[in-house]
Amino acid sequence: MGAGAYRVKPLRVSLLAVCVAVVVSAQPGMIEVRNSSGLRLSVDMEDRNPALMILVPDGRESERGSKILFPEHVTVRAHGRSEAEHLYIFRPGPQEYRPDWRKADRTLEYAYDFGQIHFAARATLAEDGVVFRYEFANYSAVDYDMATAITDPRFHGVFYDPRLERTYVHHKDGFELLASETPGRLTMALNDWFPARYLASYSAPVPAERVQHRGDGITYYYNSRPVDVPMVATLSEDRKWVAASFTREAGNVWSNPELTCQHVDPEVRLPHGGRAAYEVKILIFKGGLEEALRKVRAGRGNLE
Repeated sequence: MGAGAYRVKPLRVSLLAVCVAVVVSAQPGMIEVRNSSGLRLSVDMEDRNPALMILVPDGRESERGSKILFPEHVTVRAHGRSEAEHLYIFRPGPQEYRPDWRKADRTLEYAYDFGQIHFAARATLAEDGVVFRYEFANYSAVDYDMATAITDPRFHGVFYDPRLERTYVHHKDGFELLASETPGRLTMALNDWFPARYLASYSAPVPAERVQHRGDGITYYYNSRPVDVPMVATLSEDRKWVAASFTREAGNVWSNPELTCQHVDPEVRLPHGGRAAYEVKILIFKGGLEEALRKVRAGRGNLE
């Protein structure tokens, strides 16, 4: 799925009306898991949207953590429709609900019912990152040609890369900076560079118009060459750590440089009475790009 690949209808009902598996009161205490390298994954207790915090063990305390919207939105498109519909979308600020989080071993999870669509989200901490799993069950009479939940890591501190100077994709001939074809980004004022989305095709076609100024005020840049693996990787400032998102299949991979997010979001079909699931993994480990690529190639087949 590429950024802006579909039109979205306004959210028709409030989250309180559709999210039944929630609790109103805040849960006391930290809900957290750790791995042997010191990587920590915890529920963002300050946000009533479903969000996680990932904390690397190295660096200054104020720069080691990043927020992951889990997900940023849940969206479906009914069969025969050109417009998609948000079942849920992240909104900053206080909300009137909080997901009912559960912890089991190294997994943090919760579930929602969006009307007759049951949705479950599960994040499992591995030794080299986090696997995010989304499950959909459709109890309605509607066939959905598309269902997706968008994992949105908003990298801060050591992984923050506003000019995409350390954010890479992989082509058949090797790694290349995602935004290498826009050298002017390195010297233009940030308020001219932002807001932007930078995309590279995996299975989607590369558009003929590769710089698009759309009605939403965002400039969309498209790399001229497709990538050969659906991954986006960002090196830390000291280039000792790497964060790399990947999945089995994706239309485009992309980043919003203002947030240094990484998107490799799949889409699934969800027929009436049916179920669907997929997984995204974010590698976060001390190492480099080539090791990340080896992990991606070895791990893609293990993702649903």
